Amino acid sequence: MAFLPCSVTLAFKLGVAMSNRVIRVALLGAESTGKTSLSQHITKALLAQGQMAVYVPEVLREWCQMNGRTPALHEQRQIAQQQAERIFSIQEGWVIADTTPLMTAVYSDYVFKDLSLYEEALGLQAQFDLTLVMGLDVAWVPDGLQRDGEHVREPVDNLVRQAMSKSQLPFKVIYGQDEARLNAALLAISQGISNLNEPLDLKFSVPSLQPTQTQREASQYGLNQGKTAWRCDLCSDAECEHRLFSDLLK
Repeated sequence: MAFLPCSVTLAFKLGVAMSNRVIRVALLGAESTGKTSLSQHITKALLAQGQMAVYVPEVLREWCQMNGRTPALHEQRQIAQQQAERIFSIQEGWVIADTTPLMTAVYSDYVFKDLSLYEEALGLQAQFDLTLVMGLDVAWVPDGLQRDGEHVREPVDNLVRQAMSKSQLPFKVIYGQDEARLNAALLAISQGISNLNEPLDLKFSVPSLQPTQTQREASQYGLNQGKTAWRCDLCSDAECEHRLFSDLLK
């Protein structure tokens, strides 16, 4: 069973005609990494700029609240399908998705060792204009049935990155606390969306982007005490991050 109705899938195969009307941004990441609050704040920032923007909430959260439990293996596909329908039914403006079917596939893999959802979920993930992966630098906070524990975050984060990387899908990693995290996300959006009809000046939605630059440099120095130079000028660039941590392991 496909995640999307045939009509929606066909629209995406047409591709170019839709790119001027809708821009989709996905937020991915392990539990308690700030996907929901950040996606809501991004949406508010876009609306403040006079943009048409829609926040798409997570189906799983509502499902758990409604059923009083987490889903079983046979229910994973339906959740992924509902998430896809919510996202891809919107055909105009900015779509800010608080998770995508790929996260359902990742958790199906982690919890049930089920790999069956990956192929279709990754195919849909390729249709996003930008994917933001949440860093693990925020404190874990319990939140009802959805939260398995802090120990789950790192392996889930690894599965997300592996899935994206193996499929050669680009993504930006977002770090920072509170306003700095929002700044980093807005910077990634303003630099990472290539099909805008006109430049999008998001930096005025928050007081300043300078804290992002300062925090990035301070964090890098704290990791390696200046042993290696910060060689990537693009904040949150996954390839740059990989090179940095590879150097630290030498």
